[in-house]
Amino acid sequence: MSAKDLPKKPSSPKSDSNIISLIKNLQDVKEYHQLTWEGSFEEYLQVVMKNPRVARNAFQRLYDMIVSYGTEKYEEYNEKVVRYKFFDDPLAGGKDAVFGLERPLQKFVNLIKSAARGYGTEKRVFLLHGPVGSAKSTIVRLLKKGLETYSRTEEGALYTYTWKVENPDGSVTWEDSPMHEEPLCLIPLEYRERVLAELNKEIPDEDAVSIKGDLNPFCRQMYLEKSREYDGDWTRIIQDVKVKRLILSEKDRVGIGTFQPKDEKNQDSTELTGDINYRKIAQYGSDSDPRAFNFDGELNIANRGLVEFIEVLKLDVAFLYDLLGASQEHKIKPKKFAQTDIDEVIIGHTNEPEYKKLQSNEFMEALRDRTVKIDVPYITKLSDEIKIYEKDYNQERIKGKHIAPHTIEMAAMWAVLTRLEEPKKAQLTLLQKLKLYDGKTLPGFTEDNIKELRAESVREGMEGISPRYIQDKISNALVSDEGRTCINPFMVINELEEGLRHHSLITGEEQRKRVRDLLSVVKEEYADIVKSEVQRAIAADEEALKRLCGNYIDNVKAYTQREKVKNKYTGEDEEPDERLMRSIEQKIDIPESRQDDFRREVMNYIGALALENKSFDYRSNERLQKALELKLFEDQKDSIKLTSLISNVVDKETQEKIDVVKARMIKYFGYNDESATDVLNYVASIFARGDVKETA
Repeated sequence: MSAKDLPKKPSSPKSDSNIISLIKNLQDVKEYHQLTWEGSFEEYLQVVMKNPRVARNAFQRLYDMIVSYGTEKYEEYNEKVVRYKFFDDPLAGGKDAVFGLERPLQKFVNLIKSAARGYGTEKRVFLLHGPVGSAKSTIVRLLKKGLETYSRTEEGALYTYTWKVENPDGSVTWEDSPMHEEPLCLIPLEYRERVLAELNKEIPDEDAVSIKGDLNPFCRQMYLEKSREYDGDWTRIIQDVKVKRLILSEKDRVGIGTFQPKDEKNQDSTELTGDINYRKIAQYGSDSDPRAFNFDGELNIANRGLVEFIEVLKLDVAFLYDLLGASQEHKIKPKKFAQTDIDEVIIGHTNEPEYKKLQSNEFMEALRDRTVKIDVPYITKLSDEIKIYEKDYNQERIKGKHIAPHTIEMAAMWAVLTRLEEPKKAQLTLLQKLKLYDGKTLPGFTEDNIKELRAESVREGMEGISPRYIQDKISNALVSDEGRTCINPFMVINELEEGLRHHSLITGEEQRKRVRDLLSVVKEEYADIVKSEVQRAIAADEEALKRLCGNYIDNVKAYTQREKVKNKYTGEDEEPDERLMRSIEQKIDIPESRQDDFRREVMNYIGALALENKSFDYRSNERLQKALELKLFEDQKDSIKLTSLISNVVDKETQEKIDVVKARMIKYFGYNDESATDVLNYVASIFARGDVKETA
């Protein structure tokens, strides 16, 4: 029996009714009426006087949209940085959030701000330049999505107009302005100065209305016909105009345009500036009648908003010439018509090889001069790189497969290492440089030093491994059919290494060797991290740590006050246990010459807490906690016999102790049973080789 022969399950009328009721409750009819507002030109003038921001130009609207989501100011490397919250993608819950690009985005928004104020950058093409996968397209996608949403709000409202057309049969239709122009453009040029003076009388200077640009050819034709019909009476002409709310939409091709180059032989400049509508030539009698022309090129439909040029430098030269006028003069030249005014933000993005071709092409000097380049590099801060992958690979999205701790971190670490330039300071390793960039502290390095490191590495982030490669390999590890409940760092690292043989962007053997060597660096760092975690899990006996801490404090107190310690078992007074104190202090590399300073520091801290009626807790002193955990680990590791895991001969008592450690790994460090077992086996193999590094 086929699927179509199966009996259909009847729908429940009650269920259908519930769904319709649900949608009815969710819809907002009042909002629909606001978004479809229509009125006369006179009513629109009242709207402008009440809210002059409706007549903003495209740059002003884009800038206002970005800052409407708020900003956050902070200081990094002794520099003030502004983070624009819009790029966290609050519109879609962070789906397209951009991480770690605060400085390039700050530069970009400053350029938009300058253009909004008319300082000159409004005459430029904004070119996002960077390696593949560096979020160039994501940034533009965010801007387009933001403008669409902003145009639906009261704060971002804008308007256009339609023309009344009386047909031969007596019916009336309304023809939209094909380029969605600002209705104030209907005011003749010779009247604008006086009109603006009247309009701006009660409007603050910062919100003053200005009118730039003339009517597009279609609307100019309509205006001339109405002028002849009404004997030049503008007040009657305007009665045949209806103003309406304009909602920007890429899908509807209203105010948002996107152009992507095709095969060079098939490129046609009419895709940018529109083309003749041959079916209407018979109706209007001429191919130079604007009513027989489709003003639907990307530069036409993007008027009042934004146009994106994907891989802009792959455009044919004829297209690039169109960009010159569109950016500098804000005009385009449709076929057979005069130059037409546009009001839109032009943003392109390109990869480095294409940009180098532009630089070397002397015929493209005019375009270079009209281009503002914004470098969008790869992320060089580990914590930001991790956020990219955690957005897609987290326990909420990945069902049925546990991602072991540090899996994403190690993949991100390798990606960032491939993008960093070797430090010129001989005593600094590439891994240490990564940690400095990520906010970690190293002895002898200040924020000024980090600023110098960044300044001397001018091409940092412009080369290296793309986030897309990392995402592909994490995906491979997740879908590998090995019957496992989790993936761990070594599974992903193996995928990363295996893929290098076929990586299309790694062309030289020297480059391949470098990135492979960096995988070895990541493996060593991972070994140190999990050894530290296992050490802490073994030493995570709260009562034992408190006893050890109490014993240490008693001895330190006696030592600093030149007293003796009472032996709890014999009751006799004894000298402070120097051996115990040093065995703890050595775990955090306190030299003998500094031991007195450290002990006084601890006692002063305890004394300060006592004055505030607070009790001392070893966990409030990070260095002391670390020292106690390492000391307890040293004392307990032999009794736990973790290395017995390697021999597969584990007695019941030892197994119980190992199970306690495993439970702590799950509770405190985020492992599941399988990944905790993997880590304990791995660390046991290291211990078996006698390779125990006592650092956290």
